[in-house]
Amino acid sequence: MAGSCDLNWEDPKITTYPGNPHPLGAHYDGHGINFALYSEFATKVYLCLFRPSHHENKELVEYVRIKMKEQTHQIWHIYLPDFEPGQIYAYRVDGPFEPQNGHRFNVNKLLIDPYARAITGTLDWHDSLFSYNVHDPSPDKDLTFNTEDSAPYIPKCVVIDSNNFNWGGDAPPNIPFHETIIYEVHVKGFTKLHPDIPEEIRGTYAAIAHPTTIEYLKNLGITAIELMPIQHFTTDRHLKDRGLTNYWGYHTIGFFAPDIRYSSSGTHGEQVLEFKRMVKKLHKAGIEVILDVAYNHTGEGNQFGPTLAFKGIDNRSYYRLTEDDQRFYFDYTGTGNTLNCRLPNVLRLIMDSLRYWILDMHVDGFRFDLAATLARELHAVDRLSAFFDIIHQDPVIGRAKLLAEPWDLGEGGYQVGKFPPGWAEWNGKYRDCVRDYWRGQPSMLSEFAERFTGSSDLYREERRGPTASINFLTAHDGFTLNDLVTYNDKHNDLNGDNNEDGEGYNRSWNCGFEGPTDDEHINKLRDCQKRNFLTTLFLSQGIPMLVAGDELSRTQQGNNNAYCQDNELSWLNWQNADKVLLAFTRKLIDLRRRHPVFRRRTWFRGQPVKHSEIEDIAWFKFDGQYMKEEDWQHDHAKSFGVFINGRGMSARTKLGARVTDDSFYIIFNAYHGFIDYKLPSEEYAKSWTLILDTSKDEVITDGDEGTTYSPGDTITVHDSSILLLHYVIQKHEHAI
Repeated sequence: MAGSCDLNWEDPKITTYPGNPHPLGAHYDGHGINFALYSEFATKVYLCLFRPSHHENKELVEYVRIKMKEQTHQIWHIYLPDFEPGQIYAYRVDGPFEPQNGHRFNVNKLLIDPYARAITGTLDWHDSLFSYNVHDPSPDKDLTFNTEDSAPYIPKCVVIDSNNFNWGGDAPPNIPFHETIIYEVHVKGFTKLHPDIPEEIRGTYAAIAHPTTIEYLKNLGITAIELMPIQHFTTDRHLKDRGLTNYWGYHTIGFFAPDIRYSSSGTHGEQVLEFKRMVKKLHKAGIEVILDVAYNHTGEGNQFGPTLAFKGIDNRSYYRLTEDDQRFYFDYTGTGNTLNCRLPNVLRLIMDSLRYWILDMHVDGFRFDLAATLARELHAVDRLSAFFDIIHQDPVIGRAKLLAEPWDLGEGGYQVGKFPPGWAEWNGKYRDCVRDYWRGQPSMLSEFAERFTGSSDLYREERRGPTASINFLTAHDGFTLNDLVTYNDKHNDLNGDNNEDGEGYNRSWNCGFEGPTDDEHINKLRDCQKRNFLTTLFLSQGIPMLVAGDELSRTQQGNNNAYCQDNELSWLNWQNADKVLLAFTRKLIDLRRRHPVFRRRTWFRGQPVKHSEIEDIAWFKFDGQYMKEEDWQHDHAKSFGVFINGRGMSARTKLGARVTDDSFYIIFNAYHGFIDYKLPSEEYAKSWTLILDTSKDEVITDGDEGTTYSPGDTITVHDSSILLLHYVIQKHEHAI
């Protein structure tokens, strides 16, 4: 067991200079290293240096401890000449231990630099990681003081040379939002079982950069991968005790450091170079990189959590504490704590981190986890908060793709449609509505049409376009697409929480049987439902997001909260991939790519377009007549047709040419029965070609011939299916 930390070290005989308070973190300038750490209430700060021991296991040992004497504007700093990249370090910070006043300083605890560019090792859970005595039986045990040294059990920081990578002319793809197709990916889970990727790099950044992965993404039609958290994170102790782990990674402790667990080499600092090589290769293939980031909380938990970094550096200057008793934390995230974005130093940390990932690591955008938390000024979510102000005025961050998960767990935290212009939002209302429609819920027609056309009710009023909506049907959190049509109920027993974790209301439909079945009729219906979901997603206005593996019918066996399952339950099973659904998805994405009418930058107007005698969009009943107001309100109605006029495009290309497209007629039928549909009159099209029927598994591509129909013809629509008909406008008809 580790003993108490010896505070009587004399300063070593090392030449030191005062250094500079900026930039924060550890920075090598070619001659030495400058260290700078923010702490307002600290009384002493020690820089601790480590090196491998002479023992066979090469355990890191603390060999130098330097008292930092210089302080400028609450930033402690020192410069060590002749020290080089690769130096391993951490801090100890002394000050008052007064939890009721928000102070939890404990110099016995080794602390990770919040600005560390690389972190080596992972957390080795031990009682010494807590500032209090964890085995004290009192409910107030967090008020006790633990003198054990935590150094042997905590990851250490690594100094890197930011200039030792040749980007070789790397440039961001700069794909417009309306052309973007997002693919949510877990670095490890996506490649861990891939048979065509070398086994020694599977599950790493190098595997994402492997030609096999890039070829797959290109063939699928993806323009951006959204990586689930790769900033260095922790695993909860209770998970480790159960033999589980934090697979998703939403407990960040190092906001500048790519996690070493996804490095193929595992050596100190190499993960930074490996990440950069991954980005460079993806950019060369025309694929953008978006990071899922969780700046709303850290992995230190509440008053009973460990002391790893922020809590020991200056608890009161980083976290939102309750006003009556600063011993406790506000928790808008369900993780025990909330970073205090009202404080300038926290805002600076977040903005410095974002700029670093853009400028040094060349990422293209961010998806902000529980983003409503970042916008809370006092307690309410404030659209004019300092967080938004700083983001919008920043010349670097303001140009990146900014995606919000527009809710948190606090009161008033559901903010879909309320983020400022410049942001795109995970549209939770799209997900819920489309799921309800395809499982046959009543009174869904009106909202389904709204969601399908971009959710103007949420975004138009603020002069935002359809691309403000990130359309998704599944995400890492919840059922996979396959499980959405296979299970009514969650099956999370393997998580160890008696199936009490995870969302209980999934808006799913098992098509008549819970779980896998040999019933041919049910399996055909499930396959059709998967095609219905995917077709709806890729023909909707807005930005589609596909979760990695949904195109392969990946299953989690009904687990809708696999956050702790770092195993075959979460990893993609490439050997059992649904190749038929994959081919269908590829053709769908290609259809969207070839036809700008499905990815408009402006809203439909629902009225005649200039130079065209017909409206840009029109809605029809099964008898070929227009949908009237009362038709939208029928609770039993589950079917309609929509005409989309390719000549109704009002956008222009970069060169000024007007964008036009072919016209389409789409029939949605969520009835559990066949319907005969009469096609629109000749003024809408001279003929129609059927190119997609989700009751089958084919999409007719250009050059192939589908069944042709004339205006006014009757076409039979299969139960629970979509028909897509195409009218090719002749060249002379494009001139408008």
